[in-house]
Amino acid sequence: MKILICEDEEIMLTALEFRLRKQGFDVVKAEDGKSALEKFNQDSPDLIVADVMMPHITGLELVSYLRDEKKSDVPIIIISALEQDEIVLEAFRLGATDFITKPFRPNELILRIKKIFQDIQV
Repeated sequence: MKILICEDEEIMLTALEFRLRKQGFDVVKAEDGKSALEKFNQDSPDLIVADVMMPHITGLELVSYLRDEKKSDVPIIIISALEQDEIVLEAFRLGATDFITKPFRPNELILRIKKIFQDIQV
């Protein structure tokens, strides 16, 4: 399974890549929303993990574009340091599959990813 990670914090991006590769996932990285869209089109990921606050295109704009313009149903997990209810509700309203608040344990993200992939195969 291929996962696209969209994260502008290099340390977080590297840490997530390491943990996901260790679990056997293929990982594609994007440092901002614009490159995330390019990599989405090039690499056809099975799942996307995207930060809310990214340069050029935010995580919420990414969800909106993929759902409305691309008509994609690829699962999207939004991660954010902002724990505001409005942002969480907006992410789900736009079509996010899941939402995780930073800081989070990498194992929690991995469990959520595995659950999404199990639900897809059912």
